[in-house]
Amino acid sequence: MTVETADRRWDRATYHAELGQWIEAAEVLADLVADEPDATAARLLLARAYFHSAQLRRAEQEARVLVETHPAEGYAQLLLGRALARQSRHDEAAGPLKLAAALGVS
Repeated sequence: MTVETADRRWDRATYHAELGQWIEAAEVLADLVADEPDATAARLLLARAYFHSAQLRRAEQEARVLVETHPAEGYAQLLLGRALARQSRHDEAAGPLKLAAALGVS
């Protein structure tokens, strides 16, 4: 059995994401992020994949990690806000959504 490189897993995950295959992308990205927890781009795409596959708590969790470590990452703020809003947690969503808008992401 061959071990798949991080680059190859990233390519496979982005391929699935481009096709809108969010569950498949999330599966690949979850393993990649587990192996490389500081991979910001992979974690951001994982949060997006969870959001688009309606795994809202997981999307929230990944977005929270990102906004804690990179508070100026506007897209992470947007994902966090949208994940909270889709869970009907509108009061909590307001802050991240306002910050995302202030960072130029909508």
